[in-house]
Amino acid sequence: MAILIDETKRVIVQGITGREGQARAKLMKEYGTNIVGGVTPGRGRQEVEGLPVFDTVEEAWETLGPIDVSVLFIPAPLVRSAALEAMDAGVQLLVIVPDRVPIYDVLEIAKAAKNAGARFVGPNTLGVLSPSRGVLGMIGGRAMSARSWFFPGPVGVCSRSGGITSSMTYYLAQEGIGATTLVHVGGDAIVGLPLPQVVQLFQGDPETKAIVMFGEIGTSQEEQVADLIEQGQVTKPVIAYIGGKGAKQGTRFSHAGAIIEGGRGTREGKVARLEEVGAHVVENFGDIPSVTKQVLREMNVL
Repeated sequence: MAILIDETKRVIVQGITGREGQARAKLMKEYGTNIVGGVTPGRGRQEVEGLPVFDTVEEAWETLGPIDVSVLFIPAPLVRSAALEAMDAGVQLLVIVPDRVPIYDVLEIAKAAKNAGARFVGPNTLGVLSPSRGVLGMIGGRAMSARSWFFPGPVGVCSRSGGITSSMTYYLAQEGIGATTLVHVGGDAIVGLPLPQVVQLFQGDPETKAIVMFGEIGTSQEEQVADLIEQGQVTKPVIAYIGGKGAKQGTRFSHAGAIIEGGRGTREGKVARLEEVGAHVVENFGDIPSVTKQVLREMNVL
């Protein structure tokens, strides 16, 4: 199995006729994602990469049949209306790639998703990839590199950094450790599926035997993962690295959601809390593959 994306999910791209939409539709299609079409208002009846383009998500649904996932490559000010349109049509999972989406728009999307029983990844995400099954967004850059870098295996990978999502999985692969799914939760302060929810999805996936997590300063996502471990809701081993060792209060660490304010969200606090509940917290990023290999061997998985 995998979480969020596999070869059965039917996918569209909103904003498919834009430069990024076209390039990433090509990536997703060539990787083997079951991408069935795209949407750009006013561009209906065109084609991109052999995929039909529609003016609305509703029109795409009526013509193509049920759609499971929409990947949004929409200018940030238009994300809210595009996301609401997709959920109104019945789409249950959105991947919101753009950054700088206004925070009140994200809150409105979150409220609509809750009411519709839908979910969204991002904003400000590179997306989701399940090796050999499908990719949503732009992880890997090109299908050829994504195939060569990542392969199926027993580890779920989740991260608050897009580049490190790929890097962690690549370095694990160099040690012979494959992945079930890679998830970049997004770099903003408010995201649809933060680390604790993704970790819970991995907990429920029978093919995922261990979870590798990159956290950083700001927000309480990592502490919430520790709470789930303490409560027994997450029992699979968690191998974690927390970035931001040199950050002081008021420091912004690359992402909008990575900032220490009022003494909360510190690296020290996150590390201490995760260690307290038994997570395998590594001090050096380069130690992730060796510690993960040791954990898997102790589980008789490798």
